[in-house]
Amino acid sequence: MTLWLTRIIPDPRSRDARRDNAGAVDLHHRMMSLFPDGVAGTEARRRLGILFRSETTPAGTQILLQSTQPPDLDRLPAGYGQAATKTLTPLLDALRSGLHIRYRIAANPIRKPSRATRELYRLKAVVPLQGAAADDWWTRQAEAGGLNLGTLHSTPLDAAQGHRRSDQRPIRHDRVLFEGTAVIADADRLRTRLTDGIGKGKAYGCGLLSIAPHREQQ
Repeated sequence: MTLWLTRIIPDPRSRDARRDNAGAVDLHHRMMSLFPDGVAGTEARRRLGILFRSETTPAGTQILLQSTQPPDLDRLPAGYGQAATKTLTPLLDALRSGLHIRYRIAANPIRKPSRATRELYRLKAVVPLQGAAADDWWTRQAEAGGLNLGTLHSTPLDAAQGHRRSDQRPIRHDRVLFEGTAVIADADRLRTRLTDGIGKGKAYGCGLLSIAPHREQQ
């Protein structure tokens, strides 16, 4: 399966871009709008492998969009910003066990306590994880995805939130940025996780795993 990565650099002068980056729901709808209507029927995000992440860089805000078919960038509003798409095939083909990589993911680490635990401690059905508990969650996810972690740095991020357009129900996914280095233990499992994403909240900017080769310093 071919994966495509699109980098969008929103223009801060664009009203559309400012609105999209202010709320996870609006950004979700913008990313989905870049693909033909009905191209994948129901569950279009999953069928097209659409994952995205908005992040702040020294040069400003950027949006990374990953998908199994290239988006139609002409569907972006005039003046929205700069955008370019490239294939990830060379990167995916180069993955092998023992390869050192750098990784980054903004994920939604959660725990779902049992009913007895919820009643005992008066917990909600879904509990966001922070600190060491969040790091342990990512370590387990990384290992299940074919990675042996080397270094791990985690940073709490603003939650991905907004209101559904259909019924105005609130949406909220707490996010943590995990980044560091790892060694590939199982390249096939890693390719699957790269394609499918990791954790909950994928429709709203969580779960996109980005990797790049990393050369260990001698």
